[in-house]
Amino acid sequence: MNITDQVALVTGANRGIGRQFVEELVERGARKVYATARRPELLDVPGVKVLRLDITDHDSVVAAAEAASDVTLLVNNAGVSTGTPLVTGDLADIRREMDTHFWGTLDMIRAFAPALAANGGGAVVNVLSALSWFAYPGNGAYAAAKAAAWNLTNAVRLDLAGQGTLVQGIHLGAADTDMMADYDGPKIDPRDVARASLDGLAAGSIEIVADEWSAMVKASLAGDPAAFYATWLAG
Repeated sequence: MNITDQVALVTGANRGIGRQFVEELVERGARKVYATARRPELLDVPGVKVLRLDITDHDSVVAAAEAASDVTLLVNNAGVSTGTPLVTGDLADIRREMDTHFWGTLDMIRAFAPALAANGGGAVVNVLSALSWFAYPGNGAYAAAKAAAWNLTNAVRLDLAGQGTLVQGIHLGAADTDMMADYDGPKIDPRDVARASLDGLAAGSIEIVADEWSAMVKASLAGDPAAFYATWLAG
């Protein structure tokens, strides 16, 4: 994929990884970039087309797809992290995680798939997480929602292959964003996430593992989960 030929739409573009995608796309000379957010007044990147979009609101998704029917690259980045455990947490927060990461992402793909097909196939990027592959105490809702989004990515990749749409998933641990401000461990530069994804599109890569933590977690899936979870299970 040659980025200079693309019309891209990025969800959750007002900050964090989404903003870095927008800036990187502009820097690489994308033909047009739609930057979207629930509060479009927070979007201030020069040279982009701003759209209001709440991916958990179906009418908002439909309106965005109608307004941006020339899209060839859809970046599903919008997310939420409520820090909610599954057994004792508020079910409303758990549903909010799933509504955003699974149902919202799926709604976006379904709404934009016809435009992608009409515009030559293009690509979809889903911003996932190392937590697609493991769970951390207190973050069960996020982990479950990202796991659902990961296999959603695998499934829609097969569904859209016939129309020539490449579907890429990108996994990362912690990024240096507002969402992870309280996290005290190593963090990847969010711009590096955008760069890795777009470099991967240029190479036709369907999965990007953006950091060492994600690579370690993915490698652990081949082993006994008791070893990975030993510290937490010991209490």
